[in-house]
Amino acid sequence: MFICPVCGNLLQKEEKAYTCPKGHNYDLAKEGYVYLLPPNKKHSKDPGDNKQMVAARRAFLETGLYQPFSDELNRLALEYLGENRSPVVLDAGCGEGYYTGRLALALGERARVFGFDISKCAVRAAAKRYREIAFAVGSSFGIPFADAAADLVVNVFAPIVPEELARVVKPGGHLILAVPGERHLYGLKEILYEHPYENPYKETEYPGFTFLQRTAVAREITITDPQTMLNLFAMTPYYWKTGVEGGENLRQTQRLETHIEFHFLVYQRNLT
Repeated sequence: MFICPVCGNLLQKEEKAYTCPKGHNYDLAKEGYVYLLPPNKKHSKDPGDNKQMVAARRAFLETGLYQPFSDELNRLALEYLGENRSPVVLDAGCGEGYYTGRLALALGERARVFGFDISKCAVRAAAKRYREIAFAVGSSFGIPFADAAADLVVNVFAPIVPEELARVVKPGGHLILAVPGERHLYGLKEILYEHPYENPYKETEYPGFTFLQRTAVAREITITDPQTMLNLFAMTPYYWKTGVEGGENLRQTQRLETHIEFHFLVYQRNLT
């Protein structure tokens, strides 16, 4: 299902590489992923999450505090895939693979699951742990996936490029987006910022898709382990935005109580 980032032809997986009909070759890393990010799609030398951020994300997600979100994503995927006997599922912006891996487990052997992310560190970690899933390093602005190939695309807090998503989802297929609720991590923001803010609530239509439903999953969580607090901070956009004072406030915090909330938006790809 992966395509050549140079010519757009479908890639064939060989023993040690992916190849295309025009002779372009992409070696498989020892962990099993393929690098399909051309230089003109990179905004820095090593875009996306670095090694430390990937480790922090994995450590936090393994606490199980975000498992209710993963469970709801899996439930929706099973619902909308229905009786499809051999669905193709793509995780667009898979990170270190937590949601991808649990989704593949929920769908079972009937599904072919793929994932890509712009972070090489994240994809390496995902491929190393979830060997049964095909992973690639790639960009949301040029998804390395065949036209109309996916029965379902999921996207959890990753960049959204509507025309690319419309290209890879087959007519009648579905798109599930996870976005933060208005007060998601508000307790963390109260520690980091003098003037904490709520996330905007948006009703968004995307060309080529019909909106079907929104479902929300919310919890109140308490964290007392300092490292877990720092891991949560490191996997959020606030990590890049917060000044020295906010970071120091978090390091001095002994107890974090916060609301967490994901909204799942489900869309169907139009038939025409």
